[in-house]
Amino acid sequence: MGGLHIENLSMRFDLPNGTSVQALQDVSLDIGSGEMVSILGPSGCGKTTLLNIVAGFLAQTSGKVMMNGHTVTGPDAERGMVFQKGALFEWMNVRDNVEFGPRMKGMPASERKAIADRLLETVGLRDFKEKAVYELSGGMQQRVALARCLANDPDLILMDEPLGALDALTREKMQGLVLKLWKETGKTVVLITHSVEEALLLGERLIVMAPRPGRIYKEYRLPFAERGVNADLREVKKSEGFAETRDEILSMIWEMEEEIMGRAEASA
Repeated sequence: MGGLHIENLSMRFDLPNGTSVQALQDVSLDIGSGEMVSILGPSGCGKTTLLNIVAGFLAQTSGKVMMNGHTVTGPDAERGMVFQKGALFEWMNVRDNVEFGPRMKGMPASERKAIADRLLETVGLRDFKEKAVYELSGGMQQRVALARCLANDPDLILMDEPLGALDALTREKMQGLVLKLWKETGKTVVLITHSVEEALLLGERLIVMAPRPGRIYKEYRLPFAERGVNADLREVKKSEGFAETRDEILSMIWEMEEEIMGRAEASA
């Protein structure tokens, strides 16, 4: 069975004071190979916790996660992560960052150099191979992070708010690049974002999570990611159904946020 299978996943964090926080509760989700899925929800709904469990960084309290038919028990090269900030190695230049994964696998220098050069060409950084990371803008660093992730040839790419720190223009360009890479590589992509517009643009499927304990509240199947592969994203935002779906989800999230604030005031 290919793809990602999440079944009755729950996560509880036990705190030093003897209390606990139920971050996730009975989350079940199937994501097929090559799908692009965006996940959003109010702050504290467990989005990043879910992603970290799928990545193998956290062990769930109960339930199971399976990738390509086998149980996820820890990090693995079949699952790659792109963080909000590139988490690049500052002491390495751009090419060395991209080559890092293949080098750890013992790949010959000529092969890993060819992979890095091809991916840096793909993300538009051909002329920056020898640059130090600190010499790059935020958007360029995120392109390096994407290339480094792809260099490991993962089946699943997990993206935790990867464009959140970018200015509006750079973010739009990067959204286009993410769609391009998704379509060209055929990778499965799961992206967390706080931006409703971004979730609509980058998700064939959009998952809305409910407040703590985090659980799936509603799912949408959308045409906008496919439209955006070969179109101006600003035009996609004007297309039929985009504004209506955006407003519906914004209202949904806003009601959840008000509920969270009401709970906090009641317990104060």
